[in-house]
Amino acid sequence: MFVRRIAVVGTGYVGLTTGACLASLGHHVVCADVDAEKIKRLSNGEVDILEPGLADLVAGGLAAGRLSFVLGAAAAVEGSEVMFLCVPTPMGVGGVADLSVVESVLEEVATLLPAGAVVVNKSTVPVGTAQRTAELLERDDIAVVSNPEFLREGSAVHDFLHPDRIVVGCDTQDAAEKVAALYARLGAPTVLTDAASAELVKYAANCFLAMKLSYVNAVAELCDRLGADISDVTEGMGYDKRIGQAFLQPGPGWGGSCLPKDTSAMLQLADAADFEFRLIRATIDTNNRQRQRMVEKVRLAVTGKRGGSLSKVRLGILGLTFKAGTDDLRDSPALAVSALLRQAGAKLTGYDPALRSSDTRADLDGITVVDDPYRAAEGVEALVVLTEWPEFRGLDWGKLAGVVSRPVVVDTRNLLDPDVLRRAGFEWNGLGRP
Repeated sequence: MFVRRIAVVGTGYVGLTTGACLASLGHHVVCADVDAEKIKRLSNGEVDILEPGLADLVAGGLAAGRLSFVLGAAAAVEGSEVMFLCVPTPMGVGGVADLSVVESVLEEVATLLPAGAVVVNKSTVPVGTAQRTAELLERDDIAVVSNPEFLREGSAVHDFLHPDRIVVGCDTQDAAEKVAALYARLGAPTVLTDAASAELVKYAANCFLAMKLSYVNAVAELCDRLGADISDVTEGMGYDKRIGQAFLQPGPGWGGSCLPKDTSAMLQLADAADFEFRLIRATIDTNNRQRQRMVEKVRLAVTGKRGGSLSKVRLGILGLTFKAGTDDLRDSPALAVSALLRQAGAKLTGYDPALRSSDTRADLDGITVVDDPYRAAEGVEALVVLTEWPEFRGLDWGKLAGVVSRPVVVDTRNLLDPDVLRRAGFEWNGLGRP
């Protein structure tokens, strides 16, 4: 394997995982960020991101001298053969990805990159960004490659080191092969294609996953109406190899840092191509409706009737992050449902294993965050499970029954064992379960 000198610009969730994992594969990696305090912490091996295995990889890379951290992209690219762009591309006006940070970095490094270097777009970017990147660089001696990431928060290190596939897109064969070779030790299937196709792969994959989630949520609602059991329905579906078991778990809606912005971006791409992508639009609409449906579930469980008042009703929220295994609150469906409950007049106390009561993030406004799940249950008229933390299964439900005002649980993840809760005296309400 050829050892490369690699610059990674951006030390967020994708950038830090990319840098640390590439260093673990034997490459020499310099990671850059604009946050001086963050660079100082990382240089000391302090990782702020909650991601299993990441801190150990960073510590190992630092100890081996294969991983370092610097302030600013300009300091990272000197002598680098490959530069990965792992900077934020948030949803901008109208749902289009905001590429301002990408463009700022390119302006900073355009004249500093060594001749023959390869610039790799790792961030999720619209189709045509590789071409736009080449235009902004104005360097015929530098190739631009699209190499989308497929990392799941909570298992990013595992996903990087055990990938389903590596996708590399470039119109220059040598540059594409150079990037693909970085991953040679992983032995994963590699798709070499043009840049536009590689850019579209990420959007197409995430939009399909979002459609699958919206579909199963709709099927769960149908189960509620027909008296069928969604767990049996999805088990029967999942054995079909054409469908598979993954992403067939109903919930309060999908969210996080990827699916919402990628589905919106796909709509924008389709609109720009004069194509009405009705499936994606229906996927988003179904997801928005699902959040409101969770509120109606709570109304019915608490008041005994649809449309009942939740004014001043005290609710305990179990789970606030967008998924288990992370402390990420971005586009969390748990927070979206909580916001709707607050709008309906409910008073919320929340607990999440990844958060502390001292957390001051604006996303948590209106929720009293506590450090103990039993405190979250004190005096409430219902407990609402919104994130699928496995720790919730192990709670002492008999103890919880003794502190709540009413023993009612609305389990929007079908996480808990209904029999266990019923034996503890709780009324259990799930999705698509009779």
